[in-house]
Amino acid sequence: MSITTTVHLNFQDEARAALEFYQSVFGGRLVAFTNAQAGHVQHPADADRITWGEVRADNGFHVMAYDVREGQSHDVGDRSFFVSVRGQDVDEVTGYWKGLSDGATVVEDLGPAGWSPLYGMLTDRFGVTWVLDVAVERAG
Repeated sequence: MSITTTVHLNFQDEARAALEFYQSVFGGRLVAFTNAQAGHVQHPADADRITWGEVRADNGFHVMAYDVREGQSHDVGDRSFFVSVRGQDVDEVTGYWKGLSDGATVVEDLGPAGWSPLYGMLTDRFGVTWVLDVAVERAG
């Protein structure tokens, strides 16, 4: 038996825009269903909100997203999670960094780090903090 884990991001009315943005950065296929499409409309404001969505790309990128429904609390918190993107190729990771940087706040500039030839952290325009680095093979 095997499992996979996927980051599932929760938004307030920004899930579609976030998924479209991540698709523009990482490529892949975007699938999104609204509450209306799924038959889950209990409040009129929820009809066009995303009840289930994802971007899945051949390069291994996969993220899911959803819009919190009317009347439900949504507290992003401070440093409650980071999304880590780890690649093998400096140019590939740099390309993702450039894409995610649009409208972002840089937390740590992209550059060499003690554990990686390339590392950086930013918070994108949707409030999601991303950690990008190049993987290094380690003994033991």
